[in-house]
Parts: sequence; structure tokens; C-alpha cells
Amino acid sequence: LRSAELGSPKGRRHAATMRFFASALVLLAAASAPAVVLAEEAAAGAETFEFQAEVNRLMDIIINSLYKNKEIFLREVISNGSDALDKIRFLAVSDKTALDSKKELEIRISFDKDARTLTIADSGVGMTKADLVANLGTVAKSGTTNFVEAMSGDASGDLSLIGQFGVGFYSVYLVADKVRVRSKHNDDGQHVWESAADSSFSVWEDATGESIGRGTEITLYLKEDAGEFLDQDRLEELVLRYSEFITFPIYLYKSKTETVELEDEEDEEDLDDEDEEDDEEGDEDLDEEDDEYEDEDEAPRTTTVTNWDWHQVNSESAIWARDTSDVGDDEYRSFYKTLSKDTADPTTWIHFKAEGEVEFKSILFVPGQVPFDMYDSYHNKNAQLRLYVRKVLITDEFEDLVPRYLNFLRGVVDSDDLPLNVSRETLQQHKVLKVMGKKLVRKALEMLRKLAQAKEKGDDDEDDGDDEDDEDSEGDAEDDEDPYIGFWNKFGKNIKLGIIEDSANRSKLTKLLRYKSSKSGEGFTSLEEYVENMKDWQKAIYYIAGESVETVEASPFLEKCQAKDVEVLYMVDPIDEYAIQHVTEFDGKKLQSVTKEGLKFGDEDEDLEKRRMALYKETFKPLTDYLKTLYGDAVTKVAVSKRIETTPTVIVTSQYGNSANMERIMRAQAFSEKQNMAMMQTQKTMEINPRHPIVARLNEVVKAEGDDEAMSDLAWLLLDNALMQSGFEPTDFAAFSTRALSIISKGLTLESTDLLPEIEVPDEPEEEEEEDDAVDLDDFEDEGSDEL
Repeated sequence: LRSAELGSPKGRRHAATMRFFASALVLLAAASAPAVVLAEEAAAGAETFEFQAEVNRLMDIIINSLYKNKEIFLREVISNGSDALDKIRFLAVSDKTALDSKKELEIRISFDKDARTLTIADSGVGMTKADLVANLGTVAKSGTTNFVEAMSGDASGDLSLIGQFGVGFYSVYLVADKVRVRSKHNDDGQHVWESAADSSFSVWEDATGESIGRGTEITLYLKEDAGEFLDQDRLEELVLRYSEFITFPIYLYKSKTETVELEDEEDEEDLDDEDEEDDEEGDEDLDEEDDEYEDEDEAPRTTTVTNWDWHQVNSESAIWARDTSDVGDDEYRSFYKTLSKDTADPTTWIHFKAEGEVEFKSILFVPGQVPFDMYDSYHNKNAQLRLYVRKVLITDEFEDLVPRYLNFLRGVVDSDDLPLNVSRETLQQHKVLKVMGKKLVRKALEMLRKLAQAKEKGDDDEDDGDDEDDEDSEGDAEDDEDPYIGFWNKFGKNIKLGIIEDSANRSKLTKLLRYKSSKSGEGFTSLEEYVENMKDWQKAIYYIAGESVETVEASPFLEKCQAKDVEVLYMVDPIDEYAIQHVTEFDGKKLQSVTKEGLKFGDEDEDLEKRRMALYKETFKPLTDYLKTLYGDAVTKVAVSKRIETTPTVIVTSQYGNSANMERIMRAQAFSEKQNMAMMQTQKTMEINPRHPIVARLNEVVKAEGDDEAMSDLAWLLLDNALMQSGFEPTDFAAFSTRALSIISKGLTLESTDLLPEIEVPDEPEEEEEEDDAVDLDDFEDEGSDEL
């Protein structure tokens, strides 16, 4: 039966508890009182009764209620066989003759379509007659558990067995009407156990059957709806899915169809006779002779032959169970391709063993290419991690074990002691899973951190060499692409989603961020590199969000930063601003948007700047008051700016409001509504450049002439220009167009913009003249015939 290594006292208690739970739950169906026993320690007058069960009903519950998928039976039977092989191998350590009856340790699967039978045989320890009666005849009795408990404490710790609950064998009745078990133990003769999953079973000595040497052979007489398990491709698929990494070889008796050429001796003799006759006739009728040869040079006769042979299915080894120093890079790459069915090599991987509250071994891979549907259904996509218990697949449908932003990971997790349901198809909700999830996330981020530092480490190693070699290696390093940048271009969006979703690991994820910047050129920069390159007086990390690198590079908000030679990060991914809202500072430096209020640089003389701003405000108060009155609710206020150099005006937003880029993204949402957009629009402040000639001239005109229509048009055009340069849309497109055309008209000194009369079309020439000039081809034909 299914068995497990439960050497520790805690493990044995867990197994006993689960056996009791499995048995008690189903046995409570029917209870009666055949025997009454007075409890010695019970209260006076109390009686103790034993539970009774209706066997047919009990078997029906076990068979049809524990398992969701019929295909699970093959995994259970193979696991039983693996446990039996482990037992005989363990016994052979102390008993050298244990393997004399059969040296090979293997599992073999065969089927017979005509008889509708499926046979799974192993060369394991086998069962005596008593074992058949006790183990197969007693529900929820695990032979493996008894085997482990019979071992000494130290010896049992060396076992790695699977079975635990003692009900796995009965999953065969999901697909079979009748099951026959032939088994041979070294200490007993060969016996047969047979049952149709009713209230009885039969056991007899197999005196007439073929000897199996040692081990167990299970023959399933399949139900009518279980014909799929007589297909060799389906069986091979199930073995590869659930038992690919079982330690022992699994062989499948399968057919292979080949096309072979038939040898026709009579045809060959006839051809030889014809060749001799042709030689005697000489070279006459060469064309006919060639035709004869062409006719006789026909394709060889073939036939289709079906050959049956044993083929090993599980050729891959469970490399996660080995020490990391014993596994080469090529083995990791090959294992990844087998696991993920991917054709590209993985970008990186990490192989580790976790110890503590829960122990497990794992290998995590980062794919080398992005799946085509990576973000199509992000919220429904889980990481493709496969859970194994002692190399037997339990599930590959993880939910909530690792955060959703790590759904690009591929890999395996193998634990010897997990809180599994009796069916072994699902994990019980347990705090152990949370602990495991935290360790997996920590290791995954550690793997990405090492990948991010790989190029830096390589550069440091090159610096330790000779100067001449150092120059060459630096040139080579520049040519080589940073492996982390390759990862970032593929899965950078996942890291940003992690910033939003995973507050516990946000500090680690922040170190993995990469951005284009005003000084990065064609490359990327990290927040750590940004801080290292900051000016001594710089107190904040500056960034700007926009639609593209080209857009932000042309933004007027960069003018002052460029003048001060300050680096600015470019956030051009739609998710960037969502993510950066969760990162208020890094390494003690606040993150500051250059498009929002509160922008300060640390190199100014605060007292001097304060007095200068006071003078500017007083000087331009007429213009700022006029513009605020004219614009009304279009802007919150009009102020003098110290963030721009050559641009006359810009629009900035409040410190905690949406930027122009965020408004653009929200407006483009498929389910955005005008009412909600109006509520989410941020407060806008128009900042004027006191040193710009246009602003200075406007201030003089306002002082001298006050308000008129021309001045109003210029002021509104100035606002529209500021909005568009700052990334916003004009407040009124129609009014903007009218004002722009008005200014064009004035620039061309047009007296009126009334439409001109339509152009007159001249009359067409008369058709009669064209008819006179036309040539009659019939006349030419008549003249030609007369001459002839």
C-alpha cells in the first residue's frame, strides 16, 4: 500500500492521527451495539460500544469520495510499487540474499485490449498470504507505516517511503470492476488475492500460475468507461505526469509500427534473365530498352509490421534531491526543458534545501523567454511550480503559495512531510504552507538579486587582473549584455506589480527596479546607482513620468535639472506611477516628481531665493491676478516658477494629485467614465517664468492697457500651450482652434475672414467640332478593298 517515511515521533503521531481521521470519518455511517463493554474508568452506569460499518457502503465511500480524478489510480499503484522496491532494497543491506530471487528492481506496466486488462508489476518485497489478508483486507491499514514503525529509530530515518494512509490501493476500483493481485515474498509461496470491491475477497495459493520470482503483480479488469487506460500514449502521459522522477525504472510494454521492405526472389531472377537477353540483342531499339528499364525500376514492395517491446518511460532523474555541487549547468538546463517543455534555456536558477519548521528541496527557474499570454489573464495565472512528495507529483496547480507577481517562475518543490488530504490531490490549509511560501519567495528574490549583481561582480573580478588584461576584459564586458537587463526587459513589469502587492518584500523588490534616465544613455540605472551618483547637495531622487522616452526628454520640466546636471529617472511604463506611489523613499532619499509642487534643490541659498521670489511675486502680481481671474476654475492658482529655464509657462499638479501622465492612462481605460474622470482630475497650478520675454511683455500690457479681447486670446493661448507642453489636453479644443486661427489671421493682416466666392468653371467646347475632326475607319477599309 501507499507508505511514507514517518521515522520521527512527530511523523508517527501525524500518521496515526490521519489514519484515525480517515477511518473514523467513514465508519460513522452506521453504528450498532453488538457487544457491550463496561468501561472501568467511565462514570457509573456508562457503557462503551464499538462502531460497526457496512462494508459495501464503506468501500463505495472510499472509492468514490476520496478522489476527484480517475487517473490518480496509476499514481497510487506505482507509488505502492516504489515503496515495495524501497523496502527490499533496505532489507538487502542486512540480508545479502534478499535479492537472489530477482536482481532487477523495476516496475513494469502492460495492457491487453482484447481482455480489457491493465497489469502493473513490481519486483519489490512482495507480500505473504498473511500480508495479503491483513493489508489488502483491512481498510486504512498501511503496510508501509507498519514497516517503518517496526524499524529502529535510526534505521527508519534512512527510509524515504511514500504511503501513509492505507487507502491508496483501493483507488484501482475507480476504473476496475475486479482486481487480482499475485504476490511472492521471499518467506512464503506465491499467492493470489482477488476482489470485486464488494464485502468479500478471496486468497489462494498460486500453484498453477507462472512464477513472478519476487514482488507483486496487480491486474485490473477495467470498466466499460475506462477504455482510455488501454491506450499506450495515455498511460505514458500519466506516468510522465505523476511518476516521472520515481527512483526505479518504469517500463511500459508498447507497440511500435515500422514499414519494412519485402524481398521478392522470383522478381529478381526474372530481371536477371531479361538483362541477358537484352545484351544478346545488341544496341537495337535503345529507346524501347530504356522504357523497359524504367518500367521495371518500380518502388520496392513494403509492408507494415507492429513490434512490441519494453520501453523505459521515466528517463529523467530527480536532480533536486542531489547536492548542488553534484549537478552541472547542462543538467539544470536539460531538466528545465523537460519540466517546462520550453525550447529556450533558462535565464537563471536556484537550487536549495530549506530546513526548520518545514523541510523541503526545491529548484526555481526563470524562463529565458516570455510566455505569449503572460499578462492576458494575470489575476488567474499561477506560478508553474510542481509539488512532489518523495518524487511523486501531488499537484501542479498552486494557489497562493507564491505571490501572483512571481507567476513567471518554473520549478519543483519536494517535501517529505506536508499536510496532505487523504486523496493526496490537495493540500490542507496549514501554517506550514505559509512558511514554505515565505521561504520560496525569499529564495526567488535572492536568485534575482544575484542575477542583478552578476555583471557588477564580473567587472570587479576583471579589475583584480593585470592592467593590460583589465583593459581588454573591460572592452569585452561592454559588449556583453547584462543578463539582468535581459530579464528586466522580459519580466520587469512583474517586479513593479510586486512593489504594489507585496509590502513585506517591497524593500528587496525596490533594489531590483531599473529605469532609463537622463544620464543612462542606452542603458538602465538602478536606485542604488542613482544614489551613488547623486550630487553632494542633492536631497531627493527626481523622476518624471510620461508616455515615452522621447516625450519626457522634450519636457520643459527637465530644463532646471539639466542646468544643474541632476539625473532624472524616466518612468515611461504605464504601471510605473502606480508602483512608485508605494515607494516614498529609498536609502533615506525621498522620491520627488519634477512635475509636481514642492520641487526643491539643495544647492540654493534659501535666504537669497526667498527674497528674490518675494520681488518676483510683487512684480508680476498684476499678471498673476489677471490670469487667475480670466482662467477661473481651469487652474487652481497662478504662481511664479523657479523650475523652468526657457519655457514661458508650465502646468504643475499638487503633491498627492494625479500627474498628466496618470490622467492620460486613466482616460484610456476601457471602463472609464466622464463623471469619474471629472472627480479624479487633479488641481492644476500655472507657473510662469519671470525671466521669459513673453511673460514680461504680458505683464507690461496688463499694467498699461488692462483687459481686451486680443489680450484675452493671448492669455488663453498661453494656457493651452502650457497644458500641452506639460502633457495635458487643452481645456476646450474648439475654443483653442478658434483662437489659433484668429492669431494666424492677424499675423497675415487679413481684413476679413469671410469666405471668398466660389471659383467659376469655364464652359466646355462644343461636341460637333470634335465629331468633324474624328476619323472614320470604315472609309479606310473601303478604299483598301477597291485597290485590291
